[in-house]
Amino acid sequence: MTAAPEARRRGLRRLAIDLRPLGVADYRRIWLGNGVAMFGFQFTAVAVPVEMYDLTRDSFWVGLLGVAGFVPLLIFGLWGGAVADARDRRKVLLGAGALLWASTLGLLAQSLFQVGSPVLLLLLVAVQSTAFAITSPARSAILPRLVPEKLVPAATTLNYTTFTAASVVGPLAAGMIFTWWGTDVGLPVAYAVDALLFTVSLWATLRLPALPPEPDPGGGDTPRKAGLASVVDGFRYLATTPVLLLSFAVDLIAMILAMPRALFPEIAHERFGDGGAVGWLYSAIAIGSMLGGLTSGWIGRLRRQGLGLVVAVVAWGVAIAAAGLAHQLWLMVLLLGVAGAADLVSAVLRQSMLLVYAPDRMRGRLQGVNTVVVAGGPRLGDLRAGAMAAGLGGGVAWVAGGVASAVLVVVLAVAFPALLRYRAATATGTDVATAADGGRASSAADGEAASGDPAGATSRGGGAAAPGGDRE
Repeated sequence: MTAAPEARRRGLRRLAIDLRPLGVADYRRIWLGNGVAMFGFQFTAVAVPVEMYDLTRDSFWVGLLGVAGFVPLLIFGLWGGAVADARDRRKVLLGAGALLWASTLGLLAQSLFQVGSPVLLLLLVAVQSTAFAITSPARSAILPRLVPEKLVPAATTLNYTTFTAASVVGPLAAGMIFTWWGTDVGLPVAYAVDALLFTVSLWATLRLPALPPEPDPGGGDTPRKAGLASVVDGFRYLATTPVLLLSFAVDLIAMILAMPRALFPEIAHERFGDGGAVGWLYSAIAIGSMLGGLTSGWIGRLRRQGLGLVVAVVAWGVAIAAAGLAHQLWLMVLLLGVAGAADLVSAVLRQSMLLVYAPDRMRGRLQGVNTVVVAGGPRLGDLRAGAMAAGLGGGVAWVAGGVASAVLVVVLAVAFPALLRYRAATATGTDVATAADGGRASSAADGEAASGDPAGATSRGGGAAAPGGDRE
């Protein structure tokens, strides 16, 4: 009589999010620090456009905030990856984190003294984005040195789920501040909350061990330089690893062709008469990602990660296309939620492969490329959607993008099967104890990684830090 309930409990445990990485003290602290900081950043993410519009009463200036945030990501994202491979990553995180904190304190100061300068807001956002571009590759690249290699997917999922939850709950909390106190009091309070909570991230980083770069093979003790040549070396390495190159390609396809968010206002107006519909559309993907993370225990046990990535990206495109056909709000929100869950799976698997397949000496530079891809893909998707909608209508732009994304990913995967062949080892229950006793995941064998041989990848685990904890 007890066998069936016990089997159900085991099934639920296997489905629930894997918490074993939290048994590793270094990871637990940095996970907590980044999660708290991400929640705090949502207050600034809401406050800055609110303040800009309050100052200018012009949405054009609000749009310029996106430019001020995006350009530094493109310029400094790749360089930040080179820095992460050339310097102690703990020191990189501390230095750039201090700059990030200083920019938030600058936002707080200008709001307290009511400076009222739109240009100053743009400059502070640009500084904040620059600091993010430097910290993001380093923060992502350290994960396989904090937890055992086989637990990296679980740690990645924890990061993504925490950051997604923060991005859902944080704006709601920020909105309550402005509802209660208005902008005069609400703006400095929002910036102060962010500045205060970010200190938890700084504390967690201070508690990290030293994380010096691994030397180049045959390079002796010669320090690696974080210059243009180092960035070029990263691209050269990427060109020799079809698994990683294809993982970037399918993500760009998914975001550029199928991201529908630029169409949300038009579709909400045409099909649902505005009201609160547009808010549900903007929230649906994030809510789906969060729920997908809470039921993600199976991801860490997935061996055929390459196939899983392709299936998840195709599912994203199909769900997006189906949502574009829906004329009931509840159905559209449900399908966007499915797309969000698929996006979480694809992001975790892609980052898993990126971190574990590549040797430690290259992880920072590849994470720099990832920073640019993650930041640029959705924005190019907004441009694509808007341009298609102008000529063909919002509904056609939405559905056609989703279908094209799914079809093109299938064609690419069949034409270049290295990604489909990628396999990874699964985690065992002894991994946490190994790390807690001071063990660290070993880096991938350089020759195996450089060969791009999918067969060589079968011995690897997977995972990565979220593009976050980081502030975008």
